[in-house]
Amino acid sequence: MSSPITKKNAVTPAKAMVAAISGYAMDGFDLLILGFMLPAISVSLALDPSQAGSLVTWTLIGAVIGGIVFGHLSDRYGRIRILTVTILMFSIFTGLCAVAQGYWDLLAYRTLAGVGLGGEFGIGMALIAEAWPKEKRNRASAWVGIGWQLGVLLAAFITPPLLSVIGWRGMFLVGLLPALVSFVIRRSMGEPEGFTRHVEKTPQLSFAARIKLLFADRATSKASLGIFILCSVQNFGYYGLMIWMPSYLSSSFGFSLTKSGLWTAVTVVGMTFGIWLFGVLADRFARWKIFLLYQFGAVAMVVVYAQLRDPTVMLFTGAIMGMFVNGMIGGYGALISDTFPPQARATAQNVLFNLGRGVGGFGPLVIGLLAAQISFTAAITLLALIYLLDIVATLFLLPKKQSNEDSLGAIG
Repeated sequence: MSSPITKKNAVTPAKAMVAAISGYAMDGFDLLILGFMLPAISVSLALDPSQAGSLVTWTLIGAVIGGIVFGHLSDRYGRIRILTVTILMFSIFTGLCAVAQGYWDLLAYRTLAGVGLGGEFGIGMALIAEAWPKEKRNRASAWVGIGWQLGVLLAAFITPPLLSVIGWRGMFLVGLLPALVSFVIRRSMGEPEGFTRHVEKTPQLSFAARIKLLFADRATSKASLGIFILCSVQNFGYYGLMIWMPSYLSSSFGFSLTKSGLWTAVTVVGMTFGIWLFGVLADRFARWKIFLLYQFGAVAMVVVYAQLRDPTVMLFTGAIMGMFVNGMIGGYGALISDTFPPQARATAQNVLFNLGRGVGGFGPLVIGLLAAQISFTAAITLLALIYLLDIVATLFLLPKKQSNEDSLGAIG
């Protein structure tokens, strides 16, 4: 089932954090460079705007499939083992995008890369839940969320200068780097000791049985629905903004690729601070109240931002908007880990988050269509409405109890 646990490969909180952050950072890096490359890819392969947007959408649909499959496999065969498989799959198909000759083969590679991408968030969050003490779980989960932002920041800084030198095909080859990260992770870590003890003591469940645990009773079913809504809104807003904003800034304000990269970097700094702050606040106060604080902030800031016309003001206001719009991701990992039992923890993480990511994948498509039919300003303003749905879900569906004793702490 898993490698014997030795002092050398035992999973410490620090090692678990490195494993979770590294995979998630590479995901963020890949998806943001795609946003920067869409104009160049569209010209090279003669793609129309809907085809270009669908490359992101189908990457995220692939993530839904991968999340469902790899979440179950992780609960059955081990966190590190399946995490390695997901990173390798993601890397290989990202690299193959470099040799795409047209829309359909590129779409296939992006979808399969998304399947690999889909497993990494939930497995990493499950790993954190089993390696970190319960009183620090919110901030530890938030740090994993920051890993995505680190990947995005890296992409924002290196894509503009690299893209002009190596082209979009060369940028996809950079996506092969996670394979090396995967190898290092698997060589230096065994499975969490708590996970192996749990597997030895608990009968293996089928996929259907694990899914049933997400709807075990009325309260759990409400929680699953609420978490799905939060993840959907989170991803819809995030991808809708981050994929199209560089193009919007370029067409409306004449931003160069480098200046668009600066806007992205400043916004991501705001997002990173928001994620960190969420984890700190959620470990001190009721987590559901922190969700509400961020959701109300997101509604207000998206409306304000859509009315701005001064590029400098937009630059810094974008950081505040990013803090509220994406800061909430700092709470999902701990919320899901605290809601569901260990034998379905990774399944719940991956199924609920990636179903939400699948819905969110339509964000770039919807924003693109609205921008074409009405205006980008109207499209961004309408985004504020979806955060009202978040508020309703938090008030009436999410569990108000901070933790579930059946699923807290390191297993065992």
